[in-house]
Amino acid sequence: MASQVEQLDTLASKCRDLKSEIAKIIVGQEEVVNQLLISIFSGGHCLLVGVPGLAKTLLVNTIAQSLGLSFNRIQFTPDLMPSDITGSEILNKDRALEFVEGPVFANIVLADEINRTPPKTQAALLEAMQEHNVTAAGRVHALPNPFFVLATQNPIEQEGTYPLPEAQLDRFMFMLWLDYPSFAEEVEILKRTTTAKQEQVRQILTAEDILAIQSLIKDIPVSDNVYQYAVRLVSKTRLNKSDNTTAKQYLSWGAGPRASQYLIIGAKCHAALNGKYSPDIEDVNAVAVSVLRHRIVLNYAAQAEELTSEAIINKLINE
Repeated sequence: MASQVEQLDTLASKCRDLKSEIAKIIVGQEEVVNQLLISIFSGGHCLLVGVPGLAKTLLVNTIAQSLGLSFNRIQFTPDLMPSDITGSEILNKDRALEFVEGPVFANIVLADEINRTPPKTQAALLEAMQEHNVTAAGRVHALPNPFFVLATQNPIEQEGTYPLPEAQLDRFMFMLWLDYPSFAEEVEILKRTTTAKQEQVRQILTAEDILAIQSLIKDIPVSDNVYQYAVRLVSKTRLNKSDNTTAKQYLSWGAGPRASQYLIIGAKCHAALNGKYSPDIEDVNAVAVSVLRHRIVLNYAAQAEELTSEAIINKLINE
């Protein structure tokens, strides 16, 4: 059996192959792709925020193909019911109740515009994200393994939306922002998408490989100073810390212990994908913004000074 070092070397090599395959379809967005892969290999869910037309669906579909995973897309609308996601029991031809699986039964589920559906339907997805199963007619049905929810939100057009509650936001390991492509990238997008030729994505990993990678990531050793740094960073977002002037000045709510957990597991994966055998403080900082941006709530002072969550987090890191 290969040693942990050999397995980590293989993972770093496979990750480079994955990024090359994804780049055949997706132009730019290297940091978003990198953070998405960290989220998947860490076993976490991810929330993608970006204006329409930035290829969020194509990105998720491409990653699913390269990982050899089943993929379903759910378009969230105000009239979507929980059973439209989880599935429901129907009478079959023998007049017996039979459970028909909903679209949530896939390895990767793209929840498109998740904030456009009412809280009751959001709660059904929350159970699936947290418990990796769904309940229908009193029966529990296990979801495929591995299972990831990659949800999208539109930062504009807030009319007719239902903001995600903090409890559900906290279930997402990362919140990633997709920005407009650069001029050169947009020219390349036009060249690729306005011709008949279409690139094909090669499968690099399997579902079994991903489960093995998740187990490998958890076994990576972490030094005490990295654990302590992650806890100190998260603690700086909490208002009850008397020495934290930044939190008191700009925040109305801070991050909970789940943020510390995701900082460590994300740092482990970031280190592994970059050829390191153990994470350091730089690896924690590399995932800090994605982990914390949706777990802190800015107050009126921050909004008046037009400060963003990213600016506050970077300020805490620099302190």
